[in-house]
Amino acid sequence: MVKIAPYGTWTSPIGAADAAAAGGGLHWVDLHRGRVWWAEGRPAEGGRVALVRDGRDLLPPPWNVRNRVHEYGGRPWVVLDTPDGERVAFTDWDDQRIYLFDPDDPHPVPISPEPERHHGLRYADLTAGPGGTEVWCVRETVTGDARTDVRRELVAVPLDGSAPRVLAASHHFMTGPRLSPDGAHFAWIGWDHPDMPWDGSELCVAAVGSADHRVLAGGPREAVCQVEWETPDADADDPAPALLALTDPDGWWNLYRIGLDGTSRNLAPCREELGGPMWRLGNRWFAAIRPGRYLVLRSGALAVLDERSGTVTDVDNDLPVWLSQLAVHDGVVVGGAAGPRDEAAVVTLDLSTGELTRLTDHPASLPPADYLPVPEERVFTGPDGQDVPAYVYPPTNPDFTGPDDELPPYVVHVHGGPTGRSVPVLDVDIAYFTSRGIGVVSVNYGGSTGYGRAFRERLREQWGVVDVNDCAAVAQALADEGTADGARLGIRGGSAGGWTSAASMTSVKTYRCGMVAFPILDLRGWTGEGGETHDFESRYVEGLVGPWPQTADRYAERSPSGRVERLAGPVLLLQGLEDEICPPEQADRFVAALDGTGIPHAYLTFEGEQHGFRKAGTIIAALEAELSFYGQVFGFVPDGVPVLELRR
Repeated sequence: MVKIAPYGTWTSPIGAADAAAAGGGLHWVDLHRGRVWWAEGRPAEGGRVALVRDGRDLLPPPWNVRNRVHEYGGRPWVVLDTPDGERVAFTDWDDQRIYLFDPDDPHPVPISPEPERHHGLRYADLTAGPGGTEVWCVRETVTGDARTDVRRELVAVPLDGSAPRVLAASHHFMTGPRLSPDGAHFAWIGWDHPDMPWDGSELCVAAVGSADHRVLAGGPREAVCQVEWETPDADADDPAPALLALTDPDGWWNLYRIGLDGTSRNLAPCREELGGPMWRLGNRWFAAIRPGRYLVLRSGALAVLDERSGTVTDVDNDLPVWLSQLAVHDGVVVGGAAGPRDEAAVVTLDLSTGELTRLTDHPASLPPADYLPVPEERVFTGPDGQDVPAYVYPPTNPDFTGPDDELPPYVVHVHGGPTGRSVPVLDVDIAYFTSRGIGVVSVNYGGSTGYGRAFRERLREQWGVVDVNDCAAVAQALADEGTADGARLGIRGGSAGGWTSAASMTSVKTYRCGMVAFPILDLRGWTGEGGETHDFESRYVEGLVGPWPQTADRYAERSPSGRVERLAGPVLLLQGLEDEICPPEQADRFVAALDGTGIPHAYLTFEGEQHGFRKAGTIIAALEAELSFYGQVFGFVPDGVPVLELRR
């Protein structure tokens, strides 16, 4: 029998430990000689990343296949066909060096030099060099004590452990050296401050061994996000080498063929995003099925681009969202994919038969599907008349319903980035709340990717305005239509989502409370001069807020750190103490300013956590604290969690 109980008090089989078990994630799914490889986060093992081949771990703890290039990391491993047989090169988190091992007899040995300072040399986006004797990759060198004291080069690291050699140093940021099939040229993508890679980047090419390069595509208003060499057509007579690149000269990431003479052709012009933002180095949004036919991601959905017909056609399958880690061989796709009731899994999909095979399973602890919310995709109207896409996750529990005279509390979930996006896939963190009677709405505010450059650039110089207003408009619309209790609205987010959560709580009166995790709180600290963030994003705010220091007043006015007295209600702050992207200094200062104001708040810090939580114990503690926080603010007593102590 279905019980009637106040929203927020429902008992649920989804515990915080279930969310922690699901919190590792898949990384870097790939295919080599018919075998499927991937990396997998392990919250129960201290958050380490394991390397897996065909479902079997290759390296025991404490090996941690991860790196900190750009602090977000990049592709950390590659399988090589060497003169001595198959070998694997990978980066280990502990010292950031590259190691090499035989996958059939794993005894890793370092092949990159030992740095003079801890994590002083870092490597990412590993790929095979010529002849299977080198790893080509990005190298970061720490040159000083400031967070922005970093130099980058593309380097070749010999497998025999001899000294690396520099391939190119064209830009402050570079990614992905790609060797041409004939071995004569290599290509890469580069960009410089103040641009981020989705603002403007360049496709470069050089002859192997040459110090000179040419720019074939890209620029200050065009962003190249992936490049691969085209496989020569066996039937062609002496085919000229060409590149395939995802770039957006017309405002949408489309697939282009680009010749070494700079000529280019859009293979299927469409107002669709077939690429995405390069937050991590080494993502693959497209892969060649055969010449003229390509696997692509249409805003995350699997599709086939046919050059002859100039069309992009969705591939029918049960999983609507695929990760940007595509590989294909003999008509079989390998990748990570997810759905509303399916966590990201490693899957294969036979394009000829439509047969989809899951190589990884749901965690055994997940409850039946009817406890998992299916999001409703909706489009709301923002304050400027602009469409604001969002996914609405209603309270979902087959054992409970709310009283007829009560509307559920709702929490706005703000994705990070801000150049990120929400997608309709299972998020056990969200199910933890919805199964207890708390609705969640995940908003793709102006600035989100997946909707073209114009939508992304709505946030240009408007961070803390457009994002705040779009989220508030969605929350208010849910209240106005009677879906949500307008007196019990909250907002939550981490990183850039934490910024929007804090900025919302100090600028609009829509919300009763906010959860703010590993946030940006003081824009001035996020400038190159402020020194409170890492090099990759140290000038990001110039595009999001305005030129520095010319618009310094704007930085001060929008920063939540300077508006503590304007908080609309209680806040919960969560912070990793080893976070180099959003270091704890800003949260520390914010909480110090809050103490003694009478505004209820809590501040939880976690040893050993970086940007985003990886350890099971941290995830459990953070979720239970957040649920207790909502209960105290919204007026219900949640089942089975410790009471979070709020200070004033």
